Amino acid sequence: MKFKHIFSVTAALLSVAVATSSSAETIRVASWLPPTNPMNAVVIPQWGNAISKATNGRIKVEIVYGLGHPKTMWNLVEDGIVDASYSYHGYVPGRFELPQVVEQPGLGVNAEAASYALWKTYEKFFVKSKEFAGLKLLGLFTHGPGQIHSNFPVNNIKDLENKKIRIGGGVQTILAEKFHVTPVGAPATKVYEMMQQGVIDGAFLPVVEQKVLRLSEVTKDLTVFPGGLYMGSFSMFMNPDVFADLDKKDQAIINKVSGESLSVLAGKAWDAGDLAGLKSARDSGVKVNILKADSSLVKEMDKTIADVSDTWVKTVDKDGYDGEAALSYLKKTATKYAAEHKE
Repeated sequence: MKFKHIFSVTAALLSVAVATSSSAETIRVASWLPPTNPMNAVVIPQWGNAISKATNGRIKVEIVYGLGHPKTMWNLVEDGIVDASYSYHGYVPGRFELPQVVEQPGLGVNAEAASYALWKTYEKFFVKSKEFAGLKLLGLFTHGPGQIHSNFPVNNIKDLENKKIRIGGGVQTILAEKFHVTPVGAPATKVYEMMQQGVIDGAFLPVVEQKVLRLSEVTKDLTVFPGGLYMGSFSMFMNPDVFADLDKKDQAIINKVSGESLSVLAGKAWDAGDLAGLKSARDSGVKVNILKADSSLVKEMDKTIADVSDTWVKTVDKDGYDGEAALSYLKKTATKYAAEHKE
């Protein structure tokens, strides 16, 4: 009897352990950037850890690599091939116009402030839009200010004329027209190879890529404008059916650590990445030209791109939105946040 009792207790404990293990959910997040990118090194892990801790381990988050081009991430999530992902709106022209409010030149803040303002602006002006139909929107954010990575010095705008410059879509397409460069569309992950092989002369990207994409090995010059030339807009999203299948308490937890919190987390991570990228550039001997606001090149650049945002405003106005009001709100919100969180 004694052995039977021990066996029955052991079996019961084993069955509980198996049941607990099998009840755990894993959210698989597709990622197209390298493991060292802030999204994979900081943002997704911290978001996942917050979910796991709050759910007592009922939900775990796993990063999955190698599932394809960044422009396919939305489809992978919609089709249920993966549970969640993130991507850059410029890779799918025409689909995600509204978040590109944050890409417009002249914002003059870091990624943290811009990401906070983007989420707030989307909530206030665009929350009823159908752009994310078929997806659960988790967060909206930007990378750091876009700068010029090149194999030639940029002393004036004419230095850019006819140069083959990699662009990522979105507002960069308009900037390429303004600067009279030869635009070459490609995902950021291809820039190292293209620079190395001489396919392009430079790229519009945030400074973080000097380290993460190892551009410090293949660029000679890094031209840094105050506040950057543009920002880049991203979204993080989830399959709504996967979310709906979760317990209501777990849904509430995911909502709590997403939205504004996730957006700000991502912005902070990209800002930290830019600092590391700048150090990598200098350590590798890249000629870093950090321009001052009153420099002739900055004044020339500001004049050239002063009306760039008009294109975005007209585009969203046609869809029934007040683009000017949204852009004004975003700028005020970002500026206020930056002032309140200045270190």
